[in-house]
Amino acid sequence: MIRKILLMGNPNVGKSAIFTRLTSVRVIVSNYPGTTVEFTKGSIRLDGKKVEVIDAPGTYTLDPDSPAEKVAANLLKENDPKETVVVNIVDSTNLERNLNLTLELLSAGFPTIVVLNFWDETAHKGITIDVDRLGNLLNVKVITTVGITGKGIKELKENLNNAKPSDFNVPKEQRWNTIGNIVEEIQTVKHHHHTFLQGLEEASTHPVAGFPIALIVLFVSFYVIRFIGEGLIGWVFEPLFNNLWAPVLMKISTLLTHSGFWHNILIGNLVNGEIDFFQSFGILSTGLYIPIGAVLPYIFSFYLILSLLEDIGYLPRLAILLDRLMHQIGIHGMGFIPMLLGLGCNVPGALATRIMETRKERFISGTVMAIAVPCMAQIAMIFGLLGKYGFRGFAPLFGTLFIVWFVLGKIMAKFVRGESPEIFTEIPPYRFPYFTSLFKKVWMRVQWFLKEALPFVLLGVLLVNLLYTLGVIDFLSRIFGPGLSKILGLPPAAIAALLIGFLRKDVAVGMLAPLGLSMGQLVTASVVLTMYFPCVATFVVLTKELGFWDMLKSAIIMVVSAFFVGWILNLIY
Repeated sequence: MIRKILLMGNPNVGKSAIFTRLTSVRVIVSNYPGTTVEFTKGSIRLDGKKVEVIDAPGTYTLDPDSPAEKVAANLLKENDPKETVVVNIVDSTNLERNLNLTLELLSAGFPTIVVLNFWDETAHKGITIDVDRLGNLLNVKVITTVGITGKGIKELKENLNNAKPSDFNVPKEQRWNTIGNIVEEIQTVKHHHHTFLQGLEEASTHPVAGFPIALIVLFVSFYVIRFIGEGLIGWVFEPLFNNLWAPVLMKISTLLTHSGFWHNILIGNLVNGEIDFFQSFGILSTGLYIPIGAVLPYIFSFYLILSLLEDIGYLPRLAILLDRLMHQIGIHGMGFIPMLLGLGCNVPGALATRIMETRKERFISGTVMAIAVPCMAQIAMIFGLLGKYGFRGFAPLFGTLFIVWFVLGKIMAKFVRGESPEIFTEIPPYRFPYFTSLFKKVWMRVQWFLKEALPFVLLGVLLVNLLYTLGVIDFLSRIFGPGLSKILGLPPAAIAALLIGFLRKDVAVGMLAPLGLSMGQLVTASVVLTMYFPCVATFVVLTKELGFWDMLKSAIIMVVSAFFVGWILNLIY
């Protein structure tokens, strides 16, 4: 009786597309117990019964080195061969590399089906594989699929109940010789001319042609992100809040006589007798508008473009291209991934530091990401504050953050002990994305953002109102305000934004709006808020990833560098 199906394979073999084709719409992303490594679970109906499907992290071997590979190996060990079928997804265009894991899985004694994915690409590359002969050699069912179109998925479903263990067992020291003999027997490769995509693949990592391509891709990506984000705000969310939600809040305000403790908490301050979703700072006004109306559109557009670049296969090429730059700050090219994810939200950026091999690389990548990479929620609020200044406002802000990112990285690369090994990553061919899987991934990331961000935004707005109502902000402003003004050139009222920045950076940036700051003050305040400390969610994740003492060192670097850079900007402006 099958109770579980375990999808296993190397990274970049199309497991997610096969998983999406097999499972229902509703899936669950879980952290493996005791780790920050995620895996995805769904379900399928076989003979009228619900069977769990697990998409294990990609791994090259069952003798693991990285945390993700350890989780994949543990998922296999924890399941009973009498109740579990292993579906081994293989990149059919790269049999020799993939078959190492296949032979290890067959030796584990589980009922197994081998799936040759990307079957359409074998013809394009002049590769011919004798599928029946491979099945006879391995003594398991071998099925060809094209995950993006669904070809072969029906056959895979029909054969799940017929999966059986293999008696094909090869000693460890003979495995690669056996793989070579298998590939020689069942595969032939004919010469073929380069396609346009293959030429583009080579150009994307070329030291000369690659950088113009990267600049074009990044420019277009962020232009589209902003275009979609601003379009959703202007055409959907602003009318929704202004025309539907604001009248409801005004009625609640009237019931609360436009003043009092609960009015301040729920509605906030009325600006010229009306709701101002940026300045009112009530739980039901600013508390809902910031994450949903001002930030969610940018989060959606960012993760849409990021997922598209992931599924096309461009991100590993960008990492290879930037490897030399990243080594300047003590990490290899894959360290670009935490930075890019951090632009969406610093929490997944912090989680992504686990792809770095050494403690030194994890410390540097986590620290510079938390200091110099503002999340999309914060960027959205910065657009609202500095948008009227255009390039004059954005250039010094993001230019300063890049300089800080590079200089701090160089310093840490020199003084943090440890090794920075060379990059080692698989570069998949360019592929047309499977949009069902892509949108499911975007939807899961958006759900995660709302689940993580909304409570902290509401808590931050509540805390702001309570601190103001109890006079705590005024008290702290009198104590720290003069020093803050002298060092950073900001008014004492800005102390509230620094306090709330620990909960939510976007809320803190929004608090600068009613202070009437100049462009220079807005740039200084935004830079300091980005640098001085991560939000509480990022702080918790980084503490898990780096450990308490390394996180303490990282926090000291953040605070000292933030106020030093703020002081420099104050002198400039």
